[in-house]
Amino acid sequence: QVQVVESGGGLVQAGGSLRLSCTASGLHFDDVTLGWFRQAPGKEREGVSCISISWRGSRAYYAESVKGRFTMFRDNAENTLYLQMNSLQPEDTAMYYCAATGRYDDEACSSGRTPQFKYVYWGQGTQVTVSS
Repeated sequence: QVQVVESGGGLVQAGGSLRLSCTASGLHFDDVTLGWFRQAPGKEREGVSCISISWRGSRAYYAESVKGRFTMFRDNAENTLYLQMNSLQPEDTAMYYCAATGRYDDEACSSGRTPQFKYVYWGQGTQVTVSS
C-alpha cells in the first residue's frame, strides 16, 4: 500500500517561513521521483519543485518563482521529503501537494518541467496561507 502524506502548512505573514513534510510510505526512496505542487483558487495546479532519486544519485529542480527561497532536503531513513519555504509572499498562498511517480522517472522532473500525469500518488494537501 502506497501512501503519500504532507503536512506543515499554516498561516504566516509575508516574509515568514514554513517547512512542509512529505512522507511517502510503501515506496523505495532510492527509486522515485517526488514533486511539490500547489494550486491557488481559480488557478491551475503548478509545479513548485521536484526531485528524482535513483541509484545514480539525485537531481532537483525549482520553479523560477521559488528559486532562492524554497529548498528541498530529505531524510532517507524516514522516507520523508521536506520543503523549506523562506521569504514567503502572498502569491505563495495555495494548497500544497506532494506527489510521487512510484518509480524513478527523470522525465517527470527535468528542467523545471513536472508533467503531472506522471505522478501517480498524491497526498491530501496542506494549506499555506501568507498574509500581507
